[in-house]
Amino acid sequence: MRSRRNWPGLALTLVIGTATLWLAATGQLVLYIHPRYVVFTVVMTLCGMGLALVALARSGDSDEQDEHAAADGGGAGAADLPRSRRPSPVALGAALVVTLVAVALVVLPPAVLSSATASTRGLGAAVTTTGSVRTDGATTKYTVLDWASKLRASTDIGSYENESVDVTGFVSPSPDDPDDTFYVTRFVITCCAVDAQPVGVPVYAPAWKDSLEANQWVRIQGAFATNPSAASSATIALVPRAVSKIDQPHDPYLY
Repeated sequence: MRSRRNWPGLALTLVIGTATLWLAATGQLVLYIHPRYVVFTVVMTLCGMGLALVALARSGDSDEQDEHAAADGGGAGAADLPRSRRPSPVALGAALVVTLVAVALVVLPPAVLSSATASTRGLGAAVTTTGSVRTDGATTKYTVLDWASKLRASTDIGSYENESVDVTGFVSPSPDDPDDTFYVTRFVITCCAVDAQPVGVPVYAPAWKDSLEANQWVRIQGAFATNPSAASSATIALVPRAVSKIDQPHDPYLY
């Protein structure tokens, strides 16, 4: 009767697999994993679900054989059969929890990593990202990651003269000067959301809290200058020429 007792795990495989495929079909799987792993994840999910279906089918055949054997063996074996089919409370509890998690993945909107997560993962060191500095010269297309990498490589304000900055990200209060400075922030994913690291560019904007809130997505246009803030640890900051509130992009992460 081992095959009968294995049904909760097989059923949960199908439940989680269905939720994963739904996220992939709706384009939301990229909020959990790097896009390069989406195809691999879908293929492996289909394989796992296929094996679970085969196991369930074989479980039915095995149960029929057990019933025949119990009937041929007499009353004692037949009397014990129903009890052996009952799943344990632990199995039922695990099945309920995993099913609720799978349903939540489908029903509830995925939560994008926020400024709170950025602060716990080293927002103050966001400009020390391990990203490589672009050398193609097309600074008009630089992202937050590109500028953060360049700020890590050079704090010579002369290297930023005549550079026009146009970046998008969400607002994260500066850990050392939250009143006058914030970071325009993005998360960079290497594998999945678990290993996502924040990168940010410091923005000098006195009294920014009067018009913006933490986690608000913004587009900032401006130029770099020596940071006027004496409290901030960032020696160079982006001084905005224009700050526009925008909606969260469909794909909020950088890769």
